[in-house]
Amino acid sequence: MKSNDISVISNRRHISLPAEDILYVQLVNRQSVIHVSGGRIYETYTTIDELAQMLGSGFIRADRATLVSTRAVHTIGKKIELINGETLSFTRRRKRELKEQLCAGRRQIIQELTVNDTPTTRKEYRQHYASYDGAPFAFTDIEMVFNEERAAVDWIFRYGNEALAKIEKTLLEQLIDRSFGSIFPNMDVKWLRVYERTALFGETLEILGHSPEIDTDLKIISFPTFKGHCGCILFNQAEIQTVHDRTEP
Repeated sequence: MKSNDISVISNRRHISLPAEDILYVQLVNRQSVIHVSGGRIYETYTTIDELAQMLGSGFIRADRATLVSTRAVHTIGKKIELINGETLSFTRRRKRELKEQLCAGRRQIIQELTVNDTPTTRKEYRQHYASYDGAPFAFTDIEMVFNEERAAVDWIFRYGNEALAKIEKTLLEQLIDRSFGSIFPNMDVKWLRVYERTALFGETLEILGHSPEIDTDLKIISFPTFKGHCGCILFNQAEIQTVHDRTEP
């Protein structure tokens, strides 16, 4: 078991779960229900207090029955909004304290993201992704941008191929090393949520949606690359042909 794993008994089985994969824990009918990225759920009689001690400072106590990962929190408003779109209630009188804990937890996450083997120059990115230069599909590596409260608010194009420039309807030189928001001020936050999940939880995700920025229906597959980054493959849905299996049974 790795040092950042927790060990619990669920459904009469002894299991180990990476702490960084856990979104939140809730007490339901005397059991702690652990929600993990990817939609997995584990029930255990390990108490919330015991889990809080195992998981440490990367988790905050929303109320007496809810423990949530700082990685999983998008914002705290009337409810705690998670990066996967779920919402959780919290003790209202503790809102300021929760925001302070969230900020401290995010600060630690950002520090962890800076200690890695990520390329540091445009040339190094080009060398690393050289095999994508002539790919017939759009590809980019993006770095998430966090605000003063350590919430993801934008991303920066660190690498892109010519197919990306075509689909974004912007010269490649005007994309690389610039934030999406500085190029497209009408940014739709739905993309941000997906990339944030990939960068922080390592999930490979697919999203289908209309991009008002370029007035195009897109299919995007995002997957983890470097810490705090994700790779994205983009397709114009109008250019995808669907092949139906007409084989007779």
